[in-house]
Amino acid sequence: MTGQVRAQPAPRRGGTLTAIVQPEPTNLVSALTAGAPTGVVSPNVFDGLFTYDWDMNPRPSLAERWEVAPDGLAITFHLRPGVTWHDGKPFTSADVKYSLENVWKKIHPRGRGTFANVETVETPDATTAILRLTKPSPVILGAMNSYEAQILPRHIYEGTDPLSNPANLAPIGTGPFRFKEWVRGEHIILERNPDYWDEGKPYLDRIVFRIVPDAAARAALLETGQAQYAPYSPVPLSDVARLRDMPNLAVETRGYEWISPWLFLEFNLRKPELADVRVRRAIAHAVNRDIIAKTVWHGFGTPAVSPVPSTVTRFHNPDVPKYPFDVKKAEQLLDEAGFKRGAGGMRFALTHDFLPYGEDYRRTGEYVRQALRRVGIDLTLRSQDTPSYLRRVFADYEFDISSSWASTFGDPQIGVQRFYWSKTISKGTPWTNASGYSTPAMDGVIDAAQSVADPAERVRLFKEMQRIAQEDLPSLPLIEMKFFTVHSKKLHNVAMGPDAVYSSLKHLWLEG
Repeated sequence: MTGQVRAQPAPRRGGTLTAIVQPEPTNLVSALTAGAPTGVVSPNVFDGLFTYDWDMNPRPSLAERWEVAPDGLAITFHLRPGVTWHDGKPFTSADVKYSLENVWKKIHPRGRGTFANVETVETPDATTAILRLTKPSPVILGAMNSYEAQILPRHIYEGTDPLSNPANLAPIGTGPFRFKEWVRGEHIILERNPDYWDEGKPYLDRIVFRIVPDAAARAALLETGQAQYAPYSPVPLSDVARLRDMPNLAVETRGYEWISPWLFLEFNLRKPELADVRVRRAIAHAVNRDIIAKTVWHGFGTPAVSPVPSTVTRFHNPDVPKYPFDVKKAEQLLDEAGFKRGAGGMRFALTHDFLPYGEDYRRTGEYVRQALRRVGIDLTLRSQDTPSYLRRVFADYEFDISSSWASTFGDPQIGVQRFYWSKTISKGTPWTNASGYSTPAMDGVIDAAQSVADPAERVRLFKEMQRIAQEDLPSLPLIEMKFFTVHSKKLHNVAMGPDAVYSSLKHLWLEG
């Protein structure tokens, strides 16, 4: 017979989901820490004003509806009544006002750019929040989910230093799951919120996020069914084909569209050698991005052209300065910069702090070390835990070259400009401008893009931003990344939207 549609099974309530998060988060509030491990856990505890559909259209969450003024200078959110925090206190517009004015604009590494034009938040009543803007800011409506614009409880944070508040380690949200416990190095447990506003959700009774540093151990837990969910490419890339063929497992690549991730090297321009753009361009020519994509990352990536991935089609600029793999050109640029080969054939020494998120990043560092030694740069790899990496790179600036990945979030104003704008140089704030890069040309383009009303002009400005970025090279885009999630086939509704990896797991349910 033809034309039949297989009936979808009804969601089953109950059960415990064992998930894997790696590395261990530094805290559980993504409004304060933009790291991926925090983003995997935190949106289960907190809500945002919106969720998004597959076309990136906003859908109601804590905001039931909203309006943008004709002149673009006000956005009014009508909040869902009757929502309570996990400690029983009511959620109100005062929480939105506190979160935007004191956290998103001041602390969040991307929020300072996204909400730069918001002058104040008015709260005429408990369920109305009005953003007053100095200039139109179309980017705001694309950054209001539970990861990017997390609403924090004013009664918990007001009058404290948000970065050191104890609630960062035992969070109180409005989300579908309540925080239960965090045993460092072992697990984080969340339990179903029985008072959640979205009736019938979540389906699961409990989520146990296990912290498993060893990649082989993560694969074993998934293979044996002891873990049923693991995002962000949790297993060695060489194991993916084998796991995909297992009858009990699925490999899902959907749910990462919103983040559009890219891997890059960031240069500390405070270092004499790296302050010379010829050295940075030489490094760009010395690195073969095809090898990184195809060999190091086993095809789970494509060579990057600019800091805005090609998947963000509206803003991506392919017409930027390019640095094809060319060892002779790299050698020539280093000679011109005055760094001749000395004893042992080396010109100078640098240290590379690679992102401590697993073996894929270590292997990338090992390849970069080999590539740079070939042109006379003696590169040493430095391994460390995540807190040490964040402190060294973003607080102390005690690095030469670091590696990291970042998300675009569908718009370069949200995810990319933070690495190139001098206003985002913020000592101690992770995943911002650590290079120290600052030029009037770049700042002028980004400042203009913040407030331009014409969509076409805004696209043009962000394409110019990419051209300047690739001309000056404070960072070197390596590959556009392709993450995946491994999960049990008994787990349903794994990818429910383009930001699924950074959304709550309230839709997930387990077969008996």
